[in-house]
Amino acid sequence: MQKFLHDAAEFLPILLQGVWLTILVTIGSLILSTILGLLWALMRVSGLRALSGLSAALINLIRGIPIIVLLFYLYFVMPDFGITLTALQAAILGLGIAYSAYQAENFRAGIEAIDKGQIEAAQTIGMGWWLTMRRVVLPQAVRIVLPPYGNIMIMLLKDSSQASTITVAELALQGKLIASSTFKNTSVFTLVALMYLTMSIPLILLVRHLEKRAGRR
Repeated sequence: MQKFLHDAAEFLPILLQGVWLTILVTIGSLILSTILGLLWALMRVSGLRALSGLSAALINLIRGIPIIVLLFYLYFVMPDFGITLTALQAAILGLGIAYSAYQAENFRAGIEAIDKGQIEAAQTIGMGWWLTMRRVVLPQAVRIVLPPYGNIMIMLLKDSSQASTITVAELALQGKLIASSTFKNTSVFTLVALMYLTMSIPLILLVRHLEKRAGRR
């Protein structure tokens, strides 16, 4: 135990640098996936066959490609087309696109859970489709999708470790580099696991709180 504490004091400052990048990748990709996911969901429920079909095709395409392959494509292949991204940009973009498919299904489920009578009533008093969505449907759908949205945040935090495959020096890669240079695998990866757990626990508690509130409603 004393040896582990000594290693922790030595390695923690370096690992914290990786934590900052982990948080940055998670927040950036969460924002992007939320925006894209909401867009795909609105296209799915628009009632326009072309938009609905395009959205379904995009979601299936994104879900069918492994995240690591998407990251490789953005970072290693896109320069062949004249588009060069930094490793951090590619990580945020790749994870954001990958998770937008899951966000879209979450938002679509929330929107479709709203009573159709409310939509018909809103349209009866002259509200257009977008105004009905903005004032009637989306405010209620947000409360429904919050618990699964929290689960997506947790999954995204853990999957941010895949950014290490394209040289983003986040927590997982920092741990790997330290372990390979010191051979203290047990201490290093125990610290990495504990740090991921420390970041995940507040989100887990938040999800549990949201689920309880949704259950009471």
